[in-house]
Amino acid sequence: MAEIIDLSMEIWAGMPIYKGLPEVKMTMHNTHEQWDNDTESNEITPSVYKLELGEHTGTHVDALNHMAKEHKDISIDAMPLSQFYTQGICLDLSHKGLKELISASDIQEACKKDNLEIKKNDTVLLYTDHYRKTYGTPNWGNGPGITAKAARWLGEQGIAAFAVETMSPGVPKVSNKEVHRICGELGFTHYENMINMHLLIGKGRFRFIALPLKIRGGTGSPVRAVAVFED
Repeated sequence: MAEIIDLSMEIWAGMPIYKGLPEVKMTMHNTHEQWDNDTESNEITPSVYKLELGEHTGTHVDALNHMAKEHKDISIDAMPLSQFYTQGICLDLSHKGLKELISASDIQEACKKDNLEIKKNDTVLLYTDHYRKTYGTPNWGNGPGITAKAARWLGEQGIAAFAVETMSPGVPKVSNKEVHRICGELGFTHYENMINMHLLIGKGRFRFIALPLKIRGGTGSPVRAVAVFED
């Protein structure tokens, strides 16, 4: 039987979100007692929740139209599903600290350390252990991130995407905006707010699956990201 490792955050009301994005709200829309016309029950059991959230909530993927205006026609529903169903590797960059930059040479050295190769159409997961160290603390928004040169180098390898544990792929106000632009320019994307990457270290290649919602014109989508290790 295949081993499936869940790489996705829970979505819950009031969860931490990137500054300026919509807050997550979750309210009970219907109950079973309402549906059953049960006016005597002392229990309230939800049958439908109403969710209010942005596309870039929790573990999510960015569409190319999020990267820059010139990619306005490449929304999440227009991107090929093959971009979200790939081979994957996870690289150990857990030595990187708060707001520390990850260079192309850092990525290359991590590949050599674990004898891994970045192949065309891969999804490359960058493990920094930032989630376990800081989620729910004031430093959650101060994670490490890749440089613009690292983003360009990854794109030149022909990858489908890369993935990070942090709320942004680059360091905000340092490299983040340029990283987004390079993704758009070279036609690859990234995932943010991943978890459980530590469970992938040292285990080699895996099947990576993270299908987005089919949001018409969407600039991104929450995903249920998983790593699958076949027998």
